[in-house]
Amino acid sequence: MITSNMADNESVECITEHERILQEIESTDTACVGPTLRSVYDDQPNAHKRFMEKLEVRIRNHDREIEKMCNFHHQGFVDAITELLKVRADAEKLMGQVTDTNRRLQDAGREVTAQTEEVIRCRIQQRNMTTTVERLQLCIPVLEMYSKLKEQLESKRYYAALKTMEQLEKVYIPRVSRYRFCQIMAENLPKLREDIKDISMSDLKDFLESIRKHSDKIGETAMKQVRDVVVVIIYKQNGVVCVEVDQRLTSSKSDLIDVLTAQDLVDFSPVYRCLHIYTVLGDRETFENYYRKQRKKQARLVLQPQSNMQETVEGYRRYFNQIVGFFLVEDHVLHSTQGLLTRAFTDELWNMALSKITAVLRTHSSYCSDPDLVLQLKNLIVIFADTLQGYGYPVNRLFDLLFEIRDQYNETLLKKWALVFREIFELDNYSPIPVETEEEYKSVVSRFPFHDAEIEKQDFPKKLPMSQSVPQIYVQVKEFIYASLKFSESLHRSWTEIDDMLRKSTNLLLTRTLSGCLQHLTKKPHIGLTELVQIIINTTHLEQACKYLEDFITNITNVSPETVHTTRLYGLSTFKDARHAAEGEIYTKLNQKIDEFIQLADYDWGMPESDGQASGYLMDLINFLRSTFQVFTHLPGKVAQTACMSACKHLSTSLMQMVLDSELKQISMGAVQQFNLDVIQCELFASSEPVPGFQGDTLQLAFIDLRQLLDLFMVWDWSTYLADYGQPTSKYLRVNPSTALALLEKMKDTSKKNTIFSQFRKNDRDKQKLIETVVKQLRSLVNGMSQHS
Repeated sequence: MITSNMADNESVECITEHERILQEIESTDTACVGPTLRSVYDDQPNAHKRFMEKLEVRIRNHDREIEKMCNFHHQGFVDAITELLKVRADAEKLMGQVTDTNRRLQDAGREVTAQTEEVIRCRIQQRNMTTTVERLQLCIPVLEMYSKLKEQLESKRYYAALKTMEQLEKVYIPRVSRYRFCQIMAENLPKLREDIKDISMSDLKDFLESIRKHSDKIGETAMKQVRDVVVVIIYKQNGVVCVEVDQRLTSSKSDLIDVLTAQDLVDFSPVYRCLHIYTVLGDRETFENYYRKQRKKQARLVLQPQSNMQETVEGYRRYFNQIVGFFLVEDHVLHSTQGLLTRAFTDELWNMALSKITAVLRTHSSYCSDPDLVLQLKNLIVIFADTLQGYGYPVNRLFDLLFEIRDQYNETLLKKWALVFREIFELDNYSPIPVETEEEYKSVVSRFPFHDAEIEKQDFPKKLPMSQSVPQIYVQVKEFIYASLKFSESLHRSWTEIDDMLRKSTNLLLTRTLSGCLQHLTKKPHIGLTELVQIIINTTHLEQACKYLEDFITNITNVSPETVHTTRLYGLSTFKDARHAAEGEIYTKLNQKIDEFIQLADYDWGMPESDGQASGYLMDLINFLRSTFQVFTHLPGKVAQTACMSACKHLSTSLMQMVLDSELKQISMGAVQQFNLDVIQCELFASSEPVPGFQGDTLQLAFIDLRQLLDLFMVWDWSTYLADYGQPTSKYLRVNPSTALALLEKMKDTSKKNTIFSQFRKNDRDKQKLIETVVKQLRSLVNGMSQHS
């Protein structure tokens, strides 16, 4: 039962599924029937049989429906066929009529067709002609512009040519771009642009080469214009310094610069043309970089000096002219173009140039030994700086450099004046200036500030105390101040600064140059005592004249010497030092002269007795000293006294050394007596007061050592000497035991040959024993002194 029910259920489901499949087949496109039919075979076994049965049933149903429909419409179909058969005859008749009409129409239309084709052909020709004219009208401007372009290139109007190319590319060629000749034109335009760039760059290179040659002329013209504006002249008139401003041209400096500029001397069109061309071509930056790079190279070449530039002022002038010309060109390009040069670039170039210029001038000026050339160089630097300052270039470093060159200028002046001073000293006769008339006296005092009431009261002829070199030195010092002042022209410095510069340079002249010349003069071997005395007198008067030199500088600068920062002249110390050096030379030469006389001494140290008179050499020496000290009357008292005391001490020392000379082995009593006569003459000379001002027997004390030594031997007072030795009140306090021993031993060695001592030895042997006893005691004293020391 259950099995039967299950079979019935499956049968119902199968029937339902077949109905669905049939509906799907009926409603679906035939291309999609395959999957539907496959599902029939995928179902239960033998399902397709049941489906075929179901399909047969459905077909039969549809056939019955079709049959019903055909039966319903059959009568209408029969009626339609009947009507169609009736129309057939009329259609055949109409077809004949149409065919006949068409034939007749074709025959009539052949001529019209021929005429129509001719009209069409003419219309096409007319249209082509119109089109050709229109195209030609479009092409003619292009050809005209291209022809214009060629003319512009031939006439070197490259900027206009570039504008024409731009119009061709943007306006004319696009209208007729399909034509071959326009394509050829368009392809040729870039090449023409490159040609224009190359040509303009070549012109620029020629310009850069030309500007190097013209820079010298440009700079010369500009510097000449500035130099001619205002000229400051410092000159002397009746011994007074005058400052004059020469207004050679009435216009201002800026107006002068506008009169004749770099543009008037150089054609800048290649720069402008090349700039415009590269700007139009969109390559302006390349052009700017190239121009700046080339100008920087040229700047380095311009700043490179010639090897022998320092020899002449023309070398410096050409150097400055080229630099001024270079920077004037740069200034013109800076202001006449927009962006080709910038202020930063020109400032960079100028700073580089300033560093190089200052280094070059510092080096080359150091080799210059001519003060006139250094002064001319300074004037050139001032004009150079003023010229470039007028164009806005900062020049403070140049004026700072001038202060360094000022020191170099002062050094060259000092060297020049050293030669002048030495020549004056060489030509001086070192004797007081003889004045025969009032005119000669006025001539001297007009050159040197000398005032002496006593000398003025004297009648002519008379003599001035200083020698001829004094007024000459004074005049040359003033000339040096004039020369030093010339460097201050146009330096834009205050008179206070100028006053300070003059005083400092004058101090250098006095303390270094003149002082050195005086020191050198006093050391010369041909300068004798008379000349040294005159030198001392001269330095005294020059020292007194220093205040007049200060007044002279004050009159020039109008700066009061009481100003806080005013430098004082060091002439007082200079001439004092020179005077002290001369005094030292006097002492030295006096001693040398004494030594020369001493060398003439020819004592017979073994003589049995003296000649009874002083030696000839010593008398000559005393006469020389006496005449020399008479010349010293013009010297300050202390100088003469010191010289006299020094000479006497040196003479005493030399005589003492003579008798104590180690090479002298034997001295007789007669020689001692002769030596004593010479010392007596020395003491007489000292007591005669050869130089006034000594108190009592001060000068005679120079010979006290000799006197006590000789008295000891002449009196033979050994007992007193030995007894009082070491006592402050000793009669022979100045006699040293070693000195007495040395001389006694020299006399002891001669006792064997001396007849006097022979008689002593024969008559009084005790005396000989006494000598030996004294020698022993003296040796004991000497040994005691050495142990004590």
